[in-house]
Amino acid sequence: MKELVFDQSDMQRRIARFEQLDVMESQKTGMPLEVQDIIFSRRLMPVITLNQTTQAESPFGKLAPIHGAGGMAMLYAECPPDTGPSLHRHLRTHETFTVIRGRFEFFWGEEGSESMVLDPLDVISIPPGISREFRNVSESDGLVQVIITGDDQDMNDIEFPEATAHKIEEYGPEYLEQFKKLGMIFVTSDD
Repeated sequence: MKELVFDQSDMQRRIARFEQLDVMESQKTGMPLEVQDIIFSRRLMPVITLNQTTQAESPFGKLAPIHGAGGMAMLYAECPPDTGPSLHRHLRTHETFTVIRGRFEFFWGEEGSESMVLDPLDVISIPPGISREFRNVSESDGLVQVIITGDDQDMNDIEFPEATAHKIEEYGPEYLEQFKKLGMIFVTSDD
């Protein structure tokens, strides 16, 4: 097999510099920060997203500096103390977390009743269908690397419980509709 030739400019398109990362497009909706904090980490910064032909359907958007890496997405999740995304599950994709800075408590199970605290460089991998939530339990901003793996078409598979929908609606029903337009699924008692 002949090796692919990459010059300096080709390789530059495969490099992500942390200082240059931006939050994903869905965090630029103009929603109040306290509403966004229910669903997202404070700053969710895509590093690698799906290849360019399919990434438009991805909740991670198009801002990542690297596109396409074998059906995986990688993001950094930055969280101030006592923040992190609420309970949710990925229906068809695996989500693997590496704590980079700080300490994070990871919760899992239908009600999030199980938990474990992870320190820097600890890793937890949560399979599809398992509800999960994480919270920065440090006294300063924490950072987690998030890797989501699965088929390209499976990256828009995030489901939230009915309680999360109600929490968002307390700020206004229009915010729940905005999250739904971003591809978020909210389970109701009718489901």
